[in-house]
Parts: sequence; C-alpha cells; structure tokens
Amino acid sequence: MLSRRVLAVILAGGQGSRLGILSDKRAKPAVPFAGKYRIIDFTLSNCVNSGMFNVAILTQYRPRSLNDHIGIGKPWDLDRKEGGVRLMQPYLGREDEDWYKGTADAVYQNLSFIEDQRAKYILILSGDHIYKMNYEELLAFHEAKGADLTVAVMEVPWDEASRYGTLILDENNRVTEFDEKPRAPRSNLVSMGIYVFNKEILGQRLREDAKRVSAHDFGKDVLPTMVSADNVYGFCFKGYWRDVGTLRSYWEANMDLLAEMPEMDLYEPEAAVHTRIEDRPPLKTGYGAKIIKSLVCDGCIINGLVVHSVLSPGVYVEEGAVVRDSIIMNDTRIESDAVVNKAIVDKNVVVGRAAYIGFGDDFTPNKRYPNCLENGITVVGKNSRIPPSVRVGRNCIIGSNVDEQHFRSGHIGSGLVLNRYQ
Repeated sequence: MLSRRVLAVILAGGQGSRLGILSDKRAKPAVPFAGKYRIIDFTLSNCVNSGMFNVAILTQYRPRSLNDHIGIGKPWDLDRKEGGVRLMQPYLGREDEDWYKGTADAVYQNLSFIEDQRAKYILILSGDHIYKMNYEELLAFHEAKGADLTVAVMEVPWDEASRYGTLILDENNRVTEFDEKPRAPRSNLVSMGIYVFNKEILGQRLREDAKRVSAHDFGKDVLPTMVSADNVYGFCFKGYWRDVGTLRSYWEANMDLLAEMPEMDLYEPEAAVHTRIEDRPPLKTGYGAKIIKSLVCDGCIINGLVVHSVLSPGVYVEEGAVVRDSIIMNDTRIESDAVVNKAIVDKNVVVGRAAYIGFGDDFTPNKRYPNCLENGITVVGKNSRIPPSVRVGRNCIIGSNVDEQHFRSGHIGSGLVLNRYQ
C-alpha cells in the first residue's frame, strides 16, 4: 500500500484570530465541532481511514487543549510502537530554532525528523478543515503523474475564490499558474491546503526558502516557485470541504450537518470520524421537550424547545427555554424561558432566566469582526454568565468569563462587543 510509505504532517499551530473568542484560549483545530468532535478529528480520521498511521502534528498556539484531546492517539488507533502520532512544538536548540514563522517554516524546523523517516512521500495537511478524503487516491494520482508536488484542488464559487490560492491546470492536470489570494481571480479552482511532496524535493525547496527573505509560507512562497521549476499537478476533489476559519463559515458548516441529506455524512461506518469519547449518561428529555432537526449529544437534558441546532455533551435546556439555529457547547445551561437565537455559545455558559441572545432585527455588523459577523450570529465566550432578562442583539460578541457585573444595562445593542475589561 502507498500509505505505508507516507508521513502525514498536520499543521495545527495557527492562532485562528478570525474565529475570535472561540480560539482565544485554544488552538483553532481544538475548537469543538458537530457537538462531540474537534475540528482536527476530521483530518486525523482521514489519515487512519486511508491506512496512514505515521502522523506528526505541528502545534504552537495555546496547544494544551489540543494536546489533551489527542493524548497518545488511542481513539484514532495511533498509539503504536512504530509510527503512531507525535505532537511537535517549536523549540530552541543548537541552531536557535524559534516560533514557526509560516507554514513552510513550521515544516522546515522539523525537517531533520522528517528526513529520518523511511517515508517516500510527505503529506502536508491542515488541521482546521472539515472534509472526508481517501488520501490513497491522492497518492496514487501523485505517483502515476510522476509529480514532485501534488496539490488537492476544488472549485468554489467565484466570489469566494479570492480567499484562497487559485490554480490553472492544463489538459493533463499539470499546474501552469498559481496565484495566492488574488484580488481579481482568473480561476475558481483553489488549493485545499493539502499537498503531497516527494521527500527529497520537499527538503530541497524548504532549505532554499529558508535562505530567502519571505513569509516562509507554502502558498505565498514555496508553491509559486515550484510551479515554474518542478512537476506540480492538481488533484481535483469533488466532495464536501469547508475551511472553518471564520465565525460565519464555522456556523454554516455546523448548520450544513442538519440538512435532510447532508453532504458531510457523519454516519458512514467505513469512513467514521473518530474522537476522544467522554463518559456521559444518555440524552434525557422531559415532558415539555421538543427537538426538531438537531444534533444533540450524550449528557444533555432537554426540557424546552431545540430547533435546527447543535448541542454538545452536557447542555441543559430548562423548561420554556428555546434554542434555535444555534451551536451550544459543553455544559452550558439555558435557564427557563430564555431564548438563544442564531448564536454560538461556548462551554460552561449560563444564559439566565428569560434572557434573549440574538434579539431583534437590527443586523448592524460587528465592530471588531465586520466581515464575518454581519449575518446575525452572536457569539458568547467560555464561562460567561448572562444575567436574567438581558437582551443581547445580533452580531454581538460577549467575551469569555463575563458575568453579571459587566452588564451595565439590560440591553446590548447589535454589533457591540462586551468583555470583562470594559
């Protein structure tokens, strides 16, 4: 099998600033997704479902929750004597290594480890995308083309293409042009941030890049150089794939799972998404409970109404409370007669009795994140306490660890930010 000749390197060190308060205290790949999972679970599961059990995860920003989640890799069958999973962080050594300066630099700083592996191919992956892919098909394509580098690509709507690196392929799928985040894209075929390198060429190109003044980034620096110098091909992917790098895209990807026939099928036994399991009791519902078109995890107690929402383990929805079009994370409590409407509520939050999150029809964009909080989503950070009867508008951000003393009025207008330092 080709997979036995592969080292998978997952880039999981990004700060994820566009996810706002969801990534204040955790790395973006560690953010909960679809109730019971973390974002990185999808990439890790793709690896093991493709028969790849030699995995290195490059971490950096606030890695504790990610490290705790992955541990020795047992949920993914990566607790092995040979191969398995390794968590690798930047370090200071004889050659004065430092914090990773870009995606290419992150791999370059671990090049000695990579070159010590018996792998022929190095599969570079992002730890913050939601998709399912059989990497064996990607590798077979790479080998059949005799490529030095293969980039997984897919078509996106034209109005989204400027967010990504765009490619132009010839009739044999060879990459003839690559343009990183162009203002006026000439192609809607974009890079998915998934690369297969021959090990020798990877080492050569990373050493060259390290000597140049650059951003030391695969998309900005390494790929454009290789397109003109090496055999670079594009592997066209037709399935579901989402970059959940913004609050809006994160919310939308969760809501995608609630479709009648979702493109991302979580119920395929042959392509299961693996995660660390929490020991929680079964879901419990009361006489007044009603759950419609939602994902509700173990440990939840539902006595109110839950509509088109995703609830993580341990969420308590009291009698008369309403949760609609929302993502509610672990151990949050929605007290009686409260309403949570089109919101992302982080862990261990209390929404007080008769409070209303996502109130009104004012869609003023958020002052801090106007480009990704403009369609009505309100976000509440970890461990916050929303006082009873408070009205919080749309496109708002309530920071982490905010409590009753920080609310100076009973109404937080749309587009505003409230944190504990105000």
